[in-house]
Amino acid sequence: MALHTELPIYRTGVQLLQLAIQVQQQMPRAVKRSLGEKISHHCMEMLDRMALANATQRLERAAHIEQLMTHHRALTVLLRVSHDSRHVSHKLWADSVQLLGSIGRQGGGWLKNSNRAPAA
Repeated sequence: MALHTELPIYRTGVQLLQLAIQVQQQMPRAVKRSLGEKISHHCMEMLDRMALANATQRLERAAHIEQLMTHHRALTVLLRVSHDSRHVSHKLWADSVQLLGSIGRQGGGWLKNSNRAPAA
């Protein structure tokens, strides 16, 4: 088993957290405290779930990946609302869509694989 920091999904998640920090810096102070902090929080939770899923097996792994995907969906909504409210630039929005898409595909594949894996 590889270290979680070596997983492609984890590296993509770190890039997304770096983007979330840039998003938070662009936001006005009033929005930064609520929306910006929630965006960063979901990114951190996703990274935590990736590490936990990597350290567990089968059903427990699937549960962590499902939680990861729940945070993924929430983060997608928060970033969309931020962009629609013009608190996020088009470039950061486009970058976030690409990173979120990558995490969604990798997470979905990981979940499918963990549900299919034989019992240890």
